[in-house]
Amino acid sequence: MFVVATAGHVDHGKSTLIRALTGMEPDRWAEERRRGMTIDLGFAWTRLPSGGTVAFVDVPGHERFVPNMLAGVGPVPAALVVVAADEGWMPQSAEHLAALDALGVAYGLLVVTRADLADPGPALAHARAEIATTSLGAVPAVAVSGRTGAGLDELRDALDRLAARLPAPTPDEPVRLWIDRSFTVRGSGTVVTGTLGAGRLRVGDELEVAGADDRVRVRGLQSLGEARPEVTAVARVAVNLRGTPRERLGRGDALLTPGRFHHTDLLDVRLVGDPAADLPATLTLHVGSAAVPARVRPIGPDTVRLRLARALPLLVGDRALLRDPGRHHVSGGVRVLDVAPPPLVRRGAAAARAEVLAELDGHPDLAGELRRRGLVRAGALRRMGVPAHAEPVAGDWLADPEHWRRLRDRVTEEVARHARENPLAPGMPVDALRQRLALPDRALVEALVRPPLRIHAGRVAAADADALPEPVARAVRRVRDEYGDRPFRAPEADRLVEIGLGPREIGAAVRAGALLRLADNVVLLPDALDDAVRVLAGLPQPFTLSAARQALDTTRRVAVPLLELLDRRGATRRLPDDARIVVT
Repeated sequence: MFVVATAGHVDHGKSTLIRALTGMEPDRWAEERRRGMTIDLGFAWTRLPSGGTVAFVDVPGHERFVPNMLAGVGPVPAALVVVAADEGWMPQSAEHLAALDALGVAYGLLVVTRADLADPGPALAHARAEIATTSLGAVPAVAVSGRTGAGLDELRDALDRLAARLPAPTPDEPVRLWIDRSFTVRGSGTVVTGTLGAGRLRVGDELEVAGADDRVRVRGLQSLGEARPEVTAVARVAVNLRGTPRERLGRGDALLTPGRFHHTDLLDVRLVGDPAADLPATLTLHVGSAAVPARVRPIGPDTVRLRLARALPLLVGDRALLRDPGRHHVSGGVRVLDVAPPPLVRRGAAAARAEVLAELDGHPDLAGELRRRGLVRAGALRRMGVPAHAEPVAGDWLADPEHWRRLRDRVTEEVARHARENPLAPGMPVDALRQRLALPDRALVEALVRPPLRIHAGRVAAADADALPEPVARAVRRVRDEYGDRPFRAPEADRLVEIGLGPREIGAAVRAGALLRLADNVVLLPDALDDAVRVLAGLPQPFTLSAARQALDTTRRVAVPLLELLDRRGATRRLPDDARIVVT
């Protein structure tokens, strides 16, 4: 199947043409049939000579219903531009063509209707000249009469050739179904319809409603009036949703593959049309079937920032148009450049941003996104529509290679600076380093640390950071000189202070393995434990605290915490009567 939308001035025979081609009535409302004027979107389909199927989205031609027209054209890849032979090119012909051009529609046919009422040549020549200057370019043309049927076979053949030119569908892409109708079927519940441009839908699928926190489940699917277990793009599809009130969904909403789209109310776009500086402060953005008011901030000659009245699921490269509803004027087509742009708060930020946007063309570019963002999660890029085929640096974080090298250099600099300012600290806390580098995730710090740096106990330090500052090393040597022949005697607190070992210095010496801490202000030389076990093993077993104290030639102040430490390490075992034995 392929899907094509009509376009053209009111009363130029669009709906009559669809009836003649399909045998179906595209005008759904009684008022439309009574007035002979399409007001809302109509839908019909037919089989082509090749055996393929074409589905039509018939749009209104009256200027009052341009928003409805845009809702039908927005998600559709091809257009049927209809011009009446007896009236020729008209104002809505021009506005509809401007809308197609703004949306970047590149595939289409020109159909001159009412060929039985006037010579189609002049209308055909004029319309071709107008269309040739737009995204449609040089299009095939067919003259027909919906009343007599003349030219319909040629039109069917032309539609077949158009179908063969269309890009291949992408069934493995995520689903973004812009809703153009929502209604209730008795016994089935809520049904929504739209043009499935990419991906596939299956009965039982869970989908996300754009802008909502909850999800819906597909109860049933129809395409071309038939129930289907699965529908693959490109197709017109009706989706029956389980347990979903009709009021919850309407035209302009979208059903999405969960977690695959970035919802944004702020975006930077390139404008083709009116000069950016001449745009009014507020316009309406038409994208898919949605029409959302947008505040406009010009950034460069052809780039603007849009602040939307509600968030939409947009991707880099999406096409949309800006329209001034007050003047019934298409201000221009836009191509989405960035769906997660940086704030413009500092002086000169807008000018700098204009330079960045001038280099963007709206095509997803992984290397460029990494260069501009430095660090970004792969999942975030995919939700923006940017392929994220790169090796993560940590978790699912991707990094610009040059930015990553600069961060590694800064890690070395920041750790060295911290060591200079805090010579007794065991290293720089990982979280402090993360904040210093303005990194969003602790895992990034851990990935940046490479030898000769290391992470130990939540701190980053040089591998040789155990080397003590000279004043502390000198104080430790004095302890060894004074107590080397009395290994189980501990300096008193005031003596520790005299030789330069305050709490911070003791902590540094203990971390470096130069001293052994038994309790506050009770320290021994590091080989005291092994020596103590040898001495205690020579005592009659079991032994008492008093016997241990005498054998070790020390005080109760040292003996009690020393024995408790040996108990914890399993070198000795305390018995119920408080005696101990050495565990061999």
